[in-house]
Amino acid sequence: MDDIDRQICMLLSEDARQSLAQLGGQVGLSTSAVNDRLRRLMQSGAIRRMRADVDPTAVDQPVTAFVWLLLAQGADEARFRLEIGALAEVTACHHVTGPWSYLIQIRVASLAAVEEFLSRMKAEGWVGRSETMLTLTAVVEPPFRFRG
Repeated sequence: MDDIDRQICMLLSEDARQSLAQLGGQVGLSTSAVNDRLRRLMQSGAIRRMRADVDPTAVDQPVTAFVWLLLAQGADEARFRLEIGALAEVTACHHVTGPWSYLIQIRVASLAAVEEFLSRMKAEGWVGRSETMLTLTAVVEPPFRFRG
């Protein structure tokens, strides 16, 4: 990856709807050269996907919660990792250091939906211990990926 690839990644992260011609004009390349670089960046995994930045409130998901999770004794961690990624309300999940196993971010419609999420996690046998924090205001936030 060179400086032009980095510029393309930065420009797309700011606005993925830019045309190849617009990108080319900003990095000094032809449309076909930008297309070739974009294809290589996607094949290499440097660009994983392009998506819309959806307003969570507009799609009735105004509540953000962070759940610190210590996996239950004997829980199948590989299965947990597969299943947590399939849950629509999970917007991020990080394996972390310290007293917790994971930090999970969820986006939901209500506080009742936070409780429902936690109840399902307990029913599945994932929770050894958990602590939940609610977001009051997002000061800096990555784009929201609406998953229904």
